[in-house]
Amino acid sequence: MLKFKNHIIVIILSITIFFIVYQDKFIGERNTMEIHNETITLDTHCDIDLNNFTDNNNYTTNTNSQVNLPKMIEGGLDVAWFIVFTAQDSLNENGYKTAHKNAMDKFEAIHRLVEEYAPDQIELALSEEDVYKINAKGKKIAMIGVENAYPLSNDLSNIKKFYDLGARYISLAHNGHSQFSDSNTGEEDGIWLHDGLSDKGKEAVTEMNRVGIMIDVSHPSKEAIRQMIEISKAPVIASHSSARNLCNHSRNLDDEQLDWIKQNGGVVQTVAYAGYLRDDISPDLVTVVDLVDHIDYMVEKIGIDHVGISSDFDGGGGIQGWSDASETFNVTKELLKRGYNKEEIGKIWSGNLLRVLTEVQKIAKNIQSSN
Repeated sequence: MLKFKNHIIVIILSITIFFIVYQDKFIGERNTMEIHNETITLDTHCDIDLNNFTDNNNYTTNTNSQVNLPKMIEGGLDVAWFIVFTAQDSLNENGYKTAHKNAMDKFEAIHRLVEEYAPDQIELALSEEDVYKINAKGKKIAMIGVENAYPLSNDLSNIKKFYDLGARYISLAHNGHSQFSDSNTGEEDGIWLHDGLSDKGKEAVTEMNRVGIMIDVSHPSKEAIRQMIEISKAPVIASHSSARNLCNHSRNLDDEQLDWIKQNGGVVQTVAYAGYLRDDISPDLVTVVDLVDHIDYMVEKIGIDHVGISSDFDGGGGIQGWSDASETFNVTKELLKRGYNKEEIGKIWSGNLLRVLTEVQKIAKNIQSSN
């Protein structure tokens, strides 16, 4: 009888310990999910494929893309910046014409999504205020960035045209030197076209300030970035870059560049692109832990107010734990694990980027009113 009672006691104790351990885990997961759901999560770089913006195949269904509405809903990703991307080609009128058409096709595709295919699920935001209003309706949010100013040709009036279509940031170069700016790719062969910005590129910086478009420094060369920050009257962003001190890639920002952006009041959107996070292991082994290592590093270097998050989904991005928008929760989970509080997580996920957008638009209004 005594042996039987001892067995009962052991069983009861085991059940009690199990309940305590897993209750704590459950409460922890629940609290993490609450913080995630109460935070506006914003990803500044999601490439698009025009094949996913048709009547028969679009983001209302779970397409094979890393971002779509079902995946955004599942992972709790609130804001996706859809990218009007054009690859670099010849610097001549034929090249500019083809590039401009490609850009217009992508603008039109994004507008079809929010105006025709899924207006009840997602809306286009043009400002920080729009983001909060649309989020309060329970809808997902689309914003637009332009990767590579090549489609502008040499006509700076296209900057206002792109702004009117919803663009809220533009990068002056991609992989290859544009008519406006040298690219980071010049590091590989030491060949530069402009030694930073061309005269037209300097004019473009001033025009973007005037119109109210954020200047994206993720792809241009270091000297071009220095010149942009020197000329700009408004804060800049790096829409999808990480820390070069942790991963030595020309697409990443070294400590000097990070300090330039801090002094400028801008923000660096840490990117979940394996090759920009680790250069010492196979890309398929890179995880959310590595992403947050870069966030930690940049927060320490330039402060919590100057760091954000991006994925580069459907453009080569995606890592273990954040392989598509459905796994967005895991990033918040890792941030909480590192000791970031709810307010800090809100800044990193969206607050810092939206602050810069508002400042850029405020400066634009001041410029316009003084002219």
